[in-house]
Amino acid sequence: MLAAAGALLTTVAMTAVMTTGAAAATLFSDDFNDGNADGWSKSGGDWSVVTDGTPTYQQGKADSELARVFAGDTGWTSYGVQARVKPLSFNGTGLVGIAARSTSATKMYRLALTSANRAELQVVNGSSITVLGSAALTVSTGTWYTLRIDASGSTIRGYVNGTQIGSGSDSAYSAGRIVLVTVYATARFDDVVVDSSGTTPTTAAPTTAAPTTAAPTTAPPTTAPPQTGVSGWATQGGGTTGGSGGGTVTVTSASALTSAVSGDSAQTVRVSGNFSCSTEIRVGSNKTILGVGSGSGLTGCGLNLRDAHNIIIRNMQISKVQASTGNGDALHLDNTTNVWLDHNDLSSDTTHGTDYYDGLIDITHASNYITVSWNKVHDHVKCSLVGHSDSNSSEDTGKLKVTYHHNYFSNCFQRNPRVRFGNPVHVYNNYYYLSPGTSDYSYGIATTCNAGVLVEGNYFENEPDPTHVGEGSSPNGNLVQRNNYFVNSGTPETNGSVASIPYSYTLDSASGVKASVTAGAGTGHIST
Repeated sequence: MLAAAGALLTTVAMTAVMTTGAAAATLFSDDFNDGNADGWSKSGGDWSVVTDGTPTYQQGKADSELARVFAGDTGWTSYGVQARVKPLSFNGTGLVGIAARSTSATKMYRLALTSANRAELQVVNGSSITVLGSAALTVSTGTWYTLRIDASGSTIRGYVNGTQIGSGSDSAYSAGRIVLVTVYATARFDDVVVDSSGTTPTTAAPTTAAPTTAAPTTAPPTTAPPQTGVSGWATQGGGTTGGSGGGTVTVTSASALTSAVSGDSAQTVRVSGNFSCSTEIRVGSNKTILGVGSGSGLTGCGLNLRDAHNIIIRNMQISKVQASTGNGDALHLDNTTNVWLDHNDLSSDTTHGTDYYDGLIDITHASNYITVSWNKVHDHVKCSLVGHSDSNSSEDTGKLKVTYHHNYFSNCFQRNPRVRFGNPVHVYNNYYYLSPGTSDYSYGIATTCNAGVLVEGNYFENEPDPTHVGEGSSPNGNLVQRNNYFVNSGTPETNGSVASIPYSYTLDSASGVKASVTAGAGTGHIST
């Protein structure tokens, strides 16, 4: 439980800063990380706090005709309510959703995901339901959706994953509480937030720190291409196409993979299966490496892209690469240019100490034009390094341009990333999560050796040191942070200014990043 008004809940210092209009107060927030659902009142169903990566609130009775929990104040009028919702099962025709301005157990404005693959913004009055707006939407069980209702005067709007699906004018209910609801369905709910704006935030930035005084180096773009393909720095320097235009081969062993990715001829290599190995695999230029399914990849050795150009690696699972296997990195980029690393799962464990494993993604020796997107990077000590040595200024200055976006850094104790010399390195819309009680954590993002790092639109949860200026004996770098969202996290450190971003990009609202990244990062989310 983070904060509440009108209920006996623990209050913490959290301010919601809006980019438009006056600042909106946070009326209520609950992420269930305290392991309870104090302040919620139940009506029907079987409700309990369960773990789904982090604690969530579950309704587990599939045959419940109408299951609801209520929170908040009956006097709330114009406000917005947002929550992450994961349908688990439908018992025939059913729905899961959230509601605003509830005046009784059967009177409210409800935003529902239905088993008929629709999202509907409804006026509920007992058994009578009026639809203010709706949209076709594939509603998949086991998938998180971010739902939001804004009630401002008589105007009611509903949003799913940031897209408006309906709006209308209705004056039936002028005030009331919030509701989580299922009808003949089971579901999980998390990250419930109520703010007093009654208007949709374009960039919400609850923060425990005062805003940085550094001026933004570049304004977030208003239009940009979709982020389903290559984006960020990998689009620069001639672009990144991988093995496009070459042949395609499917490999089913580590030795076949080693052969297929050698040389510089264009080739798409499909990896079918997970191969145990003890020696790094060198990758030549002009290659696309694509894992087939959600578990294909390597255990015990990584991919070394030294002196290679134009590489795409997607949907690969690489784990437990020991430092004794040569470079020791899951993905090692050394004098490597134009690389897109996307939707991979990279991990080891955190029980073997700092140096048993090396990095998961290390980018060194003047590597340039790199995009790291939608990866799950987890359970590791030193996760991602940009620039290997304080003494390598002559080679690295003007290079090491890297974009990190929509990655899920879970229980990464440091280097998320640690940057030397690169400017700008762009870190946006990533989700950072650290399990409560972790003792060996060091920091999140570090800037050193005159690097320039722009950190924007990220979601930090349980991160004591989210951004860090200087590290060890390395001199300070520069860092600008803006529009980030901090939950139970420390004060971000900032310093100086950062070079401008030369490419267009879409900046998602930081408050919704946890939902989108946990639902979409890692393997198994792209067509293979």
